[in-house]
Amino acid sequence: MSEPSPPGLPAPGQDLMRQALQAYVDRINAGDKDGVLALFAPGAVIEDPLGSPPKTGADIDSWFADTIAFDTHIRPVAPIRGSHANAAALVFDVTFQPPEGPRLLIRSLDVCTFDAEGRITSLKAYWGPDDMEPVS
Repeated sequence: MSEPSPPGLPAPGQDLMRQALQAYVDRINAGDKDGVLALFAPGAVIEDPLGSPPKTGADIDSWFADTIAFDTHIRPVAPIRGSHANAAALVFDVTFQPPEGPRLLIRSLDVCTFDAEGRITSLKAYWGPDDMEPVS
């Protein structure tokens, strides 16, 4: 059973957050941009990687269009993790083919917050320059 969220944070439930992150993986791997976008709440913010300019609104749509166009594939490397609040984390390797250059691999940890309906309100990706390399 899930622990309650801190006051002021509506809890969508651990199962709902895990299902949303699994759907994120599945929909990206299937090339389903509209399905990925449907997982995000209005006003959602993406920082990928953390420290880069936040993406909102049309920037998120454009970013996922590129994600799909770059033949992106996500492979979780650990179980999706919940929390005692409205957040969950996904640890994964992601490969993609940018328009120029070699196919790349990034080792990432994404931490997402969720609204009461289980939609992603923020996504923060933790990876640095040393976590990216060409795929051999």
